[in-house]
Amino acid sequence: MALAGAGLMSAPLSAARMLAALRAEGLDVVEHPGWRTHSRTGPGRPWGPVHGVLIHHTAGRSSAATVWGGRSDLPGPLAHGLLAKSGVLTVTSAGRANHAGLVARNAYSAVLAESTKHPAPSAASGTVDGNTCFYGLEIENLGDGADPYPDAQYDAAVRWAAALCRAHGWSAQSAVGHKETSVEGKPDPSFDMHDFRRAVAERLAHGPDWNPLEESDMPSTLGLYDDTPRTLRPGAWTTLPVEHTDLLSGAVAYDALALVTVKAPVGSTVQGRFFHVREDGTRWQSGIVERAGTTGDTFADFGHKGSIGKKEKLRLEVVYYPATPDDDEPVTVSAARVRGLYWKAS
Repeated sequence: MALAGAGLMSAPLSAARMLAALRAEGLDVVEHPGWRTHSRTGPGRPWGPVHGVLIHHTAGRSSAATVWGGRSDLPGPLAHGLLAKSGVLTVTSAGRANHAGLVARNAYSAVLAESTKHPAPSAASGTVDGNTCFYGLEIENLGDGADPYPDAQYDAAVRWAAALCRAHGWSAQSAVGHKETSVEGKPDPSFDMHDFRRAVAERLAHGPDWNPLEESDMPSTLGLYDDTPRTLRPGAWTTLPVEHTDLLSGAVAYDALALVTVKAPVGSTVQGRFFHVREDGTRWQSGIVERAGTTGDTFADFGHKGSIGKKEKLRLEVVYYPATPDDDEPVTVSAARVRGLYWKAS
């Protein structure tokens, strides 16, 4: 098969080829009855040529009926697939789907050129009907920054994008988020697309049956401890300097749990999250986990599973909120521990 390459469009995959590509990439696929002919093609509504995949979150729960049938103001299908929390993908269309809306031409041009720079979408640059040229994936998630994307779900999203990019000969730069293309200011998906494209690129550097853990060494253990007292001022995120978390840099997978001991009174809350620091100073951060203050010491636990780039560093930060808004007294973290497992490629 001839590869499309940068700057070229290609004909949409048939239903059979799409299904084969998705399953070859290791996805658990369920076929919605009638999906092969379910589309919004017709006069003035062409499907293809195509040159990209667009990632969405549903902003709700139990979205299958809506993704298939649409809304009163927008007929279905609203995506080519719906990805459940479990990582199971339900394919809903092999034709045109109403998911992308108007795409800013500057964002579209970056995808077409497979540029490593994805500019903020500008309506002043003109618009393109994104439904004609983008495959769309809806990921079941509230999109509020707190609802997690389980590992199985996120990995399946990466595999979905990689499968279609691989089938067309596109690079990972052809995978974009709705927030990166929409002139309407859409916020989806609620995760970092830089990290997502990095994961897609890593898959594309291997065969479709690649499983990173199968190529990794036995897991290494992480057991770190810091007992230097740290002051938490209300409402201020504070990074806890648990030493040697840079050991995780380049881990194809890690499972970390932070345990923080803090004097947080009853009625107060402590929130925590992990984040990755990149070379350019930007960061990716996990969802926020909240714990309630208790009598005596509060033992707050914050967990995260994921992967991390070779030049990224893992950090942990916490914030304290008192029981009453007018309470400005700080509290003290007496100890912070990070435990877990991590795998690095052999």
